[in-house]
Amino acid sequence: MQRIDKYLWFTRFFKSRTLAAAVVTQGRVRINGARCEKPSATVKAGDVLTFAAGARVRVIKVVSGGARRGPATEARLLYEDLTPPAEEKPVVAAVPAERQRGAGRPTKRERRAIDTFTRGRSGDD
Repeated sequence: MQRIDKYLWFTRFFKSRTLAAAVVTQGRVRINGARCEKPSATVKAGDVLTFAAGARVRVIKVVSGGARRGPATEARLLYEDLTPPAEEKPVVAAVPAERQRGAGRPTKRERRAIDTFTRGRSGDD
């Protein structure tokens, strides 16, 4: 048995124990489907945790508690990932901007439009 904030930190889902505790305090973690709001709540082998990490909702099954925060390869042995695979969005190929042959150099306005299209911003680096 181990505190949930410490477990989430040991398994490297959060960079610091403080961040893990903050997520738990906000009620964004579920243990076996029940909402958890206390970082001192304990987790044991067999518990299923559901929480948001980044843009994904993670579902993990606790395999064992850790004794230390080791490397990522060691951390992966502490849980079983039950997260469903993310749906892949279809990749839409962008059509390159075309200019008529002999049209000359693009104007400043056209160049900015091209930069916005290709880089997604105004062109300032």
